[in-house]
Order: sequence, then C-alpha cells, then structure tokens
Amino acid sequence: MNFASTILVALLAIVATPQQRQRDVGGSADYPLFANRMPGYRISDYDKEGFSSYSFNTQPYQTIEGKYLRIKYDLDSGEYPGGLAIIRNYQNAAKSAGAQILPSGNIDCTVIKANRDGVEVWIQVYLEVSHGYSLTIIERVPMQQVIKADAMAAAIDKDGFVALDIRFATDKAEILPESRPIIDEIISLLKNRPSLRIGVEGHTDNTGNPASNKTQSNARAKAVAEAIAAAGIGSNRLDPVGYGQERPVADNRTEEGRAKNRRVELVKR
Repeated sequence: MNFASTILVALLAIVATPQQRQRDVGGSADYPLFANRMPGYRISDYDKEGFSSYSFNTQPYQTIEGKYLRIKYDLDSGEYPGGLAIIRNYQNAAKSAGAQILPSGNIDCTVIKANRDGVEVWIQVYLEVSHGYSLTIIERVPMQQVIKADAMAAAIDKDGFVALDIRFATDKAEILPESRPIIDEIISLLKNRPSLRIGVEGHTDNTGNPASNKTQSNARAKAVAEAIAAAGIGSNRLDPVGYGQERPVADNRTEEGRAKNRRVELVKR
C-alpha cells in the first residue's frame, strides 16, 4: 500500500469512528422537578445565583424574585427532535407533577408554575439557537435578612431565644452559602459572651413525614452547631436538637406560615 492509500484509509477510519459524547459541564445537574431532559442533550452552561429576579414570558410579563438557576442544553448526539417536542416534553412532565402551565406570548417558550417542598417555583423553557434549549428557574423566596449579633443578644436577653432563617439544601443538612453570614453573626455573639450556652433547635413545617422531618431537623441543628464549633466555640456550649414539625409558630396551611415554621432557634440554656 502506497503512502497516499495509507492516508486515505486513516481518514476514512476517523470519519467512521463515532465521536465521543461530551460530558455535562462541571458542577451541573438537572433540576429535580424536571430530570427528563431530551435524549441526546448535554448541559453546556449552568448558572446559579443566591438571589436574583427574572421576567417570565407570561401575558403580561411577570417578574419573580428568588433563588436563580439557568440550565442550558445543547444537542450532543442524534437528530433534533423539533422545538414542539421539547416544549411538550416539559409540559407533560409539569402536568404529571401537578404543576400549572401559564399562558405565554411566545411560541418558542413555555412557562410553568410548580411547588417543590412548599416553595413556589417558576420555570421557563426556551428554545435556543442551533437546536439548543434552556431552563430558567426561580425558587420564589424573599431576600434573606441577616440578623446581627447585637440583635440576637437583645432577643435572647428579652425572650430567652431568637429564631433564625438559616437555609439548607433541599432534603439535606447542608447549610447554603447564602446563610453563612448568619452563622458568622452567631459566632460573634458567642465570642462576645463567653459564658453563654445555647440550645440549637431545628424546626420544620408539616410538609412530608413527621418522623423524617424530625430526623432532618436534628441533622440540620447538628450541622449548625458543627459550623459554629469549627470557628473555635466550645462544643460544650452548644446543645443541638431537632423537633421537626412538633412546635409550629405559624399556620402551616399557608406558605407564609410554613416559611416561618422552617427555622433554627437559639435558646438560652
């Protein structure tokens, strides 16, 4: 076989070899409510923000504030299923989950309103160029206010406890980065008052199973205590315990009430 024939055979082999599929971009994942991505697609872009706003393409437009997530999908293998198939895929998943499909003024997108673990969630599925599509998601929550150490101390002196809005990853005891400033203020409080001992009490709303809620609240209380102890506060000054849904402070029949019941309390010992 001459040199030219060898090159031709090599080129044909390269063309005939299937291209290796690309992986999802690092740190990305499908949104739990909509893990039914279209076949042959990969996550090419993944953007999260602790608090932002987005104008959803409803009639009229609605601007929603909360935790922001945008997932961009690109076609990696196979044939393009068509824009309508993509839209219907997510609309059908929404209907199965009991979510609401809102009227949209754009044929290239659909807007979905759902509920996840008691949190109102807005999702816009949008058809991108080059056969891609994206999901823009807002978990509707108010901007978190950080209570300063002095205010915590005043509440504890007056009432014997202070309730804090410490946020965790869904169904986990992982403290979200947005709540780190609150942990830092607790640490400042305990450093300023070296004789103060506190109970770190975890509480939930009544969504889900009571036994599971109690287990989760206990794990979250321990996670808060461990984060405080990691800053040099003696663990003998911290008493973590979880009460689950046993001690509500508001009406669990409303989202506002459930939000108040999902809390961590520091209680003077």
